[in-house]
Amino acid sequence: MHLAAPAGAADLVGAFAWDRDASDHGGFSAIEVGPDGRDFVALSDRTGIVRGTFRREDGAITGVEAGPMMPLTDLRGGPMDRDYGDSEGLAMAADGGLYVSFEGTPRVWRYDGDDATGLPRHPDFDLLAGNRALEALAIDGQGRLYTLPERPLGDLPFPVWRLDGDAWALAFTLPDGGYAIAGADFDDRGRLYLLERRFLGVGFQSRVRRVTIGDGRATADDVLLETELRQHDNLEGLAVWRDAEGALRLTMISDDNFNFLQRTEIVEYRVPD
Repeated sequence: MHLAAPAGAADLVGAFAWDRDASDHGGFSAIEVGPDGRDFVALSDRTGIVRGTFRREDGAITGVEAGPMMPLTDLRGGPMDRDYGDSEGLAMAADGGLYVSFEGTPRVWRYDGDDATGLPRHPDFDLLAGNRALEALAIDGQGRLYTLPERPLGDLPFPVWRLDGDAWALAFTLPDGGYAIAGADFDDRGRLYLLERRFLGVGFQSRVRRVTIGDGRATADDVLLETELRQHDNLEGLAVWRDAEGALRLTMISDDNFNFLQRTEIVEYRVPD
């Protein structure tokens, strides 16, 4: 399957630079947004979770109210070893439980409060490059969990694994369009959205694809958004929701790599349905 040209104009709602006087603020790799577009949960790649609320005017984010960064625990309930961390993907279950994917040792854990439970691992997880492993998580309308790596295995297409019962299975594959996958989410019609990025030496370029799934395969793969180089920072987290007018929104958050030359940016677009 080839990537289709942009399906329609994506409308920039706003880009908000989120600054905070805290040493652990930054490195955001994933975000979940509530159905009203106000409450959010964000994941730092340094094994931390923060919850907050967006302040909005005319639909655009004008401020953030957030609690402290809460550290993720290991399976024994203690602090996680940083070398074993590198938390990248986030998905929220209907019951409020959180799933987190990790790159250092590719795996997915579930968190219920501070209690962590390890999920089974697919044999192919061990074949993934350490810094390009399980980058994205998403839950569909049936409550099924999906994960994708940042880069595929060799020259193969991107694998999309789905947790079926107690084991991961290859749900389908996607073509490699020259970008690295950074985030994923489903909309209320069961379509999968992929946030992708590439670094071009002087800055980042981002792209969002929408994948329609049918009969266990991808039946359409459309590019909704492709930004200019350095238009935004290093966008890594993606949440898809509908605003009060029923329009589809993409909320994205950037990873500043704890680099003073970068920033934590929250970017929103409206996209055609």
